Amino acid sequence: MPKAPLLVVDAANVMGSVPDGWWRDRKGAALRVRDALVPLAADGLRASDHLSDLPDWAQQGPLEVVLVVEGAARGIAGVPRVRVVDAPGSGDDAIVEVVRQEGTDRRCLVVTADRELRTRVRSLGADVVGPRAVLGRRSDGRRSTGADLHD
Repeated sequence: MPKAPLLVVDAANVMGSVPDGWWRDRKGAALRVRDALVPLAADGLRASDHLSDLPDWAQQGPLEVVLVVEGAARGIAGVPRVRVVDAPGSGDDAIVEVVRQEGTDRRCLVVTADRELRTRVRSLGADVVGPRAVLGRRSDGRRSTGADLHD
């Protein structure tokens, strides 16, 4: 049986895409992002007008989801369907390493807006989308602006 597609999420970049005070509680914000990823692991990401670059294969589950956290957000536990990787140093370097070790033999999508990181993971064959790909849907299925991830 083929491996499920890999979804690697840059937690710092997703949290930073909504300027709502997440920096006061980075660990709490990372927990909310982690929890918002759970339904995406089962169902896939939802395409919309602002996600024209979302690959068709990423729009259905199951997906193997990896959330990469760094700095003060480190130390949160994974949950069923979402594995958490603590970056020992640079989050970008940890994301590249996850893609290199786990994403080159299957479809891989990285969620980040970081231009340099996008270039690095694309060179390994990964597809890339911005944070809106995971901010666009709440756990109850309704559309989100992203603020509900950081309330």
